[in-house]
Formats: sequence, structure tokens, C-alpha cells
Amino acid sequence: MRNFRLVSIISIIFSAAFMQNSFAMDLSFESAVEKIMTESQDLKKSDANIKKAQAQLDAVNANRWFNIEGTASYMNMVNVERPLSGEGVVLPPEFLVYTGGFQIPDNTFMAGATVKQPIYTFGKIGNAVDAVRSAIKISESGKELAQREVRYAAANMYWTAKMTDGLVNIAEKSLKDTVSAKNKLTAAGRVGRGNLVKIESDIESKKINLSDAKFNRDTAYRMLKILADIDMDEDLNLTDEIPSDFVDIDIKDLKSNPEWDMLNQQAQMYESNASSKRAGHYPTLAATGSYSYIATNTESNVFGGHKDQIAYLGLALQVPIFDGGLARANATIEAMNAETVRQDLDKSKKIKTEQYDTAIKKYKHLRGNLKSLENAKNLAEKAYNISCDRFAAGQTSAVELAEVSAALSQLDMALLNAKYNILMSAESIKKLGE
Repeated sequence: MRNFRLVSIISIIFSAAFMQNSFAMDLSFESAVEKIMTESQDLKKSDANIKKAQAQLDAVNANRWFNIEGTASYMNMVNVERPLSGEGVVLPPEFLVYTGGFQIPDNTFMAGATVKQPIYTFGKIGNAVDAVRSAIKISESGKELAQREVRYAAANMYWTAKMTDGLVNIAEKSLKDTVSAKNKLTAAGRVGRGNLVKIESDIESKKINLSDAKFNRDTAYRMLKILADIDMDEDLNLTDEIPSDFVDIDIKDLKSNPEWDMLNQQAQMYESNASSKRAGHYPTLAATGSYSYIATNTESNVFGGHKDQIAYLGLALQVPIFDGGLARANATIEAMNAETVRQDLDKSKKIKTEQYDTAIKKYKHLRGNLKSLENAKNLAEKAYNISCDRFAAGQTSAVELAEVSAALSQLDMALLNAKYNILMSAESIKKLGE
């Protein structure tokens, strides 16, 4: 009966553990990257910047087309001497004799439209349009750069969380091995006071290490949930494991980078702005046309009196004569901005190329050291097993066992860290490469 109860309790525990794990959300590496990129505020801002630049292009292009302005007005002449009398302006008889009986109408209505079409601006509009087109390309390159940065950050967050899982496992194994060594010691019946105190101290220290590892793991998981917009109460199961083997990467010379494209387009934008500002010295030729309808009357019924229509077509040449050097100064400012960006581009090419080459060298270096680390870890594990057997037989002290155990844990963590660094070196190559 007792055995039956024990089996039932064990079954319930395993069932609960299985159910808890089955309700956990599976999250692969690519899914995590996709979620983080979808929720990234930086990428959303990049999309907004592209739309903003496209709207600016529409605004500048609007200067190429004709502009129509309509006006309408009504005026009633007021007798200043007697404004409340309702009478209009009263002219002296001498004025009426002089003008042949002409009277100023009390009521006037005017309506009309004016159209203006630029014909040739000597590059003012064309260069401004080219500058905004460069701004659109800057925004697009900025988005590509942001995508690479966000992907790298997402990879870093995923593999960091996965590494903290491994660190928890290492800490748990180290604590379990130390507790097992203590049990073997006490079971042998040869418990020295010094050995017992030392091993008890190691157990307490390793409990602290395990607690710290779990805290770091929980922190990493919370940050991953925040970036991927996953509910904090959701249990996560990171399905992709840190690889044990790493393949060669097809390495190419770095010839292009979104940051270089962005800086190059920025320089072109400033150069186009300089040309547009410089064109301020030149005339602007435009076609103009106007139509006006005028109705006047001395009575309140303005449309019952005199009516006129006026229209004209023509060309207008606007010639700047003197601006105090404003156009030249503005053009120089834009030209110097372009020169500054060109220098930044040259510097960026040198730095990014060096970072790319360093990432490749680091990947190869760490990959080359991985086998040696694995061999060292295996040897440390054998040494620990030998020390455990000697300790159980009373042939070595708890101090030596603790040192061997610490060396094994250090190599376990070094191996895990090396794999993480190899993964992130590969991500750096992707971020910097074409």
C-alpha cells in the first residue's frame, strides 16, 4: 500500500512537471529575431522617416507645377463724418464737375484667379528635388542599418538567455557533485572535522553561485520577453541549442555597408542643396495669367450696377540683383557639410573594414581554440572523478577536491562562453558584411 502511494505521488509530480512544460511557449532563434524586429521602435521610426522623406519629395516636386490662387472681396464705402447714416462717401461738387460727373461707387465686389507656372529656374527646383531623393535613400539605408543592429541585438539577447540556462546547469551540477561527495564521505564513516567543514563551506558557496545563476537567467529571460513583446507570466522554452560544431564561413571582401551608403547619399544631398542655393544668383522665368471680375454700384445691389472683366497672359522674369551674399554663403555652408560627410565616410570605411576583418579573425581564432577547450574540459572531468574516488577512499582532502571541482566548473563556463562568442562573432560578420 505504501509502495502504491509512493508511485502515485511520483506520477503526480512527473505529470505536473510535464503539464507545466507542455504549456511553455516554444521560441526558436529565428522566431525570437522576427518578433523582436517586428516590435522594434527603431525600425518603426525608420519606416516613419522613409514616409516623411517621400512626403518631402512630393512637397518639393509641387514647385514644378502651376499654382492657382483665387480671391474674392466685397467693400462698402463708409461716410466717415456720419458712419451710421447709411450714406456712402459724399464728394464735393467741384470734384464731380472736374471728373465729368463720375462718382465713386459705395459698393464694390471683386473676384478673380491668378495662375503661375515656373518655366526655368536654373536648377533651383531640380537640385532641390535631387537633394530630397538622396534623403529618401538615406532613410532607406538607415532602415537597413537599423535592421542589422536590431537583428544583432536580438541574437545577443537570445543566446545570452540560452547561455544563462547553461550556467544554471553548470552550477546545479557542481552543487550536486559536492553534495554527493559529502554523502560518500559520511557514508564511509571516516569523517574528518576539517574535511567536513570545508565541504560544508563549498556547498554553501555553490548554493550562492546557483542562486546568482538563476537570478541572471531570470533577468535575461525578462529582457527577451520585453523586446519580443511576450507576456511576463509566459513560460519560455528556447528550442534552439547552442551548437557544438561551427562550420567555415564564406568570407568575402567588404565592399559595401548601409552606413557607407547612407553617408554617401548624405554627401550627395548636401551637394545638391549647394547647387540649389547657388542657383539663387540666377533669374527665375515663369508664365503668369490672371482673370478678374469687378462689380460696382452706388446702391446696395452691387450686381445691378457697373460690371467689368479683366484678364491677362504673360511672362515674368524675376532677376535677383543684390542679396548681400546670402545665396553664396548658403551654398558654401552646404558644400562644407558635404565635405565633412565625405571625411566621415572615409573614416567609416577604414573602421568598418577593420571591424569586419577582426570579426572574421575572432571567429577563426575562437573556432580553432574550441577543440582544445573541449579536451581540457574532458581532462578536468576525468581529474575530478579520480579525485572523488580518492576522496571517498580517504586518500585526499576536501581542499584538493574543491580545487579540482572549481577547475572543472571554470572550464565548463569557459567552453560555454567560447561557443557564445563564436555565435556572436558570426553575427558580427553578418551585421558588418554585405
